[in-house]
Amino acid sequence: MKIIRAKDYDDMSRKAANIISAQMIMKPNCVLGLATGSTPIGVYGQLVSHYQEGDLDFSGITTVNLDEYRGISRDNEQSYYYFMHDNLFSKVNIDLKRTFLPDGMEPDSAKACQDYDRVIAETGGVDLQLLGLGHNGHIGFNEPGPIFKAQTHCVKLAESTIKANRRFFASEEEVPKEAYTMGIKTIMQAKKILVVVSGADKAPILKKVIYGEIAPDVQASVLQLHGDVTVVADEAALSEI
Repeated sequence: MKIIRAKDYDDMSRKAANIISAQMIMKPNCVLGLATGSTPIGVYGQLVSHYQEGDLDFSGITTVNLDEYRGISRDNEQSYYYFMHDNLFSKVNIDLKRTFLPDGMEPDSAKACQDYDRVIAETGGVDLQLLGLGHNGHIGFNEPGPIFKAQTHCVKLAESTIKANRRFFASEEEVPKEAYTMGIKTIMQAKKILVVVSGADKAPILKKVIYGEIAPDVQASVLQLHGDVTVVADEAALSEI
């Protein structure tokens, strides 16, 4: 596991975007696994800037997102589909037919998960997977629990995750209680993994992820077993290491 220290959030975003840019330049038709949430917003902003400056071409890129809320339509401003279009897809020359997320409106959860696993398989595999890190150690929406779930599955969101996402909704009651998420096996099959972490509030969990026991009560700890993981974190997030 390689750790890159950044000065602050903006520096973290620049460094992470440079890693993704290098992947795109080396393989213009690569498959990117993308994440949502507040931490990657700066990364996407940097990628948009690189595109606008003529340094990046998204025309051959395929993307698969980690997760999507269950029961929220794509035109809902809080859906991850909307998030990706607002922060990246609408601002670059990507082929929208090659941008994939789980179908949050599919009522049959087993079908939604099977369909998304098939989509991921048909891409040929993720070249670089971008991850954020939840306060409880979740990656995607793989919450702490007794096991590591292998493939795409429907998950009941932990109370801490619901509270963390409260800031994006008018009230806590409106925060979805379930989501579809890639499983740990799928994430670990990515050729490269890039984790972005910012803020002193993430310092305790980041220390556990990097140096703690590999166990499903801290889902991201499994990343210790991957052969090519880069963590880009700011000084605040690395303050306990």
